[in-house]
Amino acid sequence: MRTSLIYRNRTTYEALMRGLYGRHYAARFRAIAELVPDGAAVVDVCCGPATLYTHYLRAKSVDYTGLDLNEGFVERLIAAGGHGRVWNLHSDTPLPTAEYVIMQASLYHFLPEPAHVLDRMLAAAGKQVIISEPIRNLATSNSRVLAAIARRFTDAGDGAQRHRFTEATLDDLFRDYDARVAQRAVIAGGREKLYVLTA
Repeated sequence: MRTSLIYRNRTTYEALMRGLYGRHYAARFRAIAELVPDGAAVVDVCCGPATLYTHYLRAKSVDYTGLDLNEGFVERLIAAGGHGRVWNLHSDTPLPTAEYVIMQASLYHFLPEPAHVLDRMLAAAGKQVIISEPIRNLATSNSRVLAAIARRFTDAGDGAQRHRFTEATLDDLFRDYDARVAQRAVIAGGREKLYVLTA
């Protein structure tokens, strides 16, 4: 699996994300962690380096399983005491079930048809699906240079993704799920939008 440089090393990945989010970096994780009760069963889809688990959910004694395409991230998660599985979400394999199924900052990888992923997450969730997605992105910058760099260096191993959500396009997607939407909020200093769906 060939990935962009930032996905080859957890330290590099974390440093870049901290740089992008600045003082709002921790807030993006806290907003999700506050929704997950102690001892809950959690599946974190496209978990990356599992920062949500290691810094925010492990202390809550959750039964955590992280799924990611990146073998290195999964190995580090297992070493940190979580359950991890190498997983290609582009396959049709049903997701493992859990009370809470979470995805953070990864839904754009499935554009232009992300609804299929949402439906699979809902099928796997016993209580809620929690999704937080960036709505302000360097990849959609008016600067061609910045946009090109952002797209080039955000290949998680399944190909570069040119498209990103705006708040309007994300809201359009979730309009089809209005009956299930229990909560929505802009978080992380306006960089992400959080949606909570009832299973």
